Amino acid sequence: MRKTLVLLLGLAVLAALAVPALGRGGGDGRKVLDAKVLTPVVEPYTGAANSIRSVPGGGLPWELDSGSADLRAGGQLHVEVEGLVLARRAPVPANLQGTMPFTQLRAIVSCLTTPDGVTATTDNVSTGLFDVTPTGDGELDTSVALPSPCFAPIVFVTAPTGAWFAITGR
Repeated sequence: MRKTLVLLLGLAVLAALAVPALGRGGGDGRKVLDAKVLTPVVEPYTGAANSIRSVPGGGLPWELDSGSADLRAGGQLHVEVEGLVLARRAPVPANLQGTMPFTQLRAIVSCLTTPDGVTATTDNVSTGLFDVTPTGDGELDTSVALPSPCFAPIVFVTAPTGAWFAITGR
């Protein structure tokens, strides 16, 4: 019984040491997030009513051919979108369906963090702008200052003003 308790205690200590190292990043190139799929904003997430981590959805539904996001522990971020355009359906006005009304977008990395070691908060870090084509193709390679720790990161592709059009996950 005592050996089992000692073993379990040892495993708990190792786990406690490993989690902060992964959660805090350590400034190296380990993958924190490798999202092969991004999802466009659709109802009911359009607008501010159903914001995710205080990031409001774009006011209209969008569609996306493909997208990906790669985030490294040191803050290196790569985001790529193809065919990110306003949805080809109502409630998008007919003259805007299938269009990209912006020439530049940005990304937001959202982390759950505990700056005081006790209270969980959300920390959203915005990137600079990156170019996007009229057909909704764009690519971002940058670095962001991640909070420490950065748990459960989400990457948003947003308008210059911060409303999201695509998000990691499905």
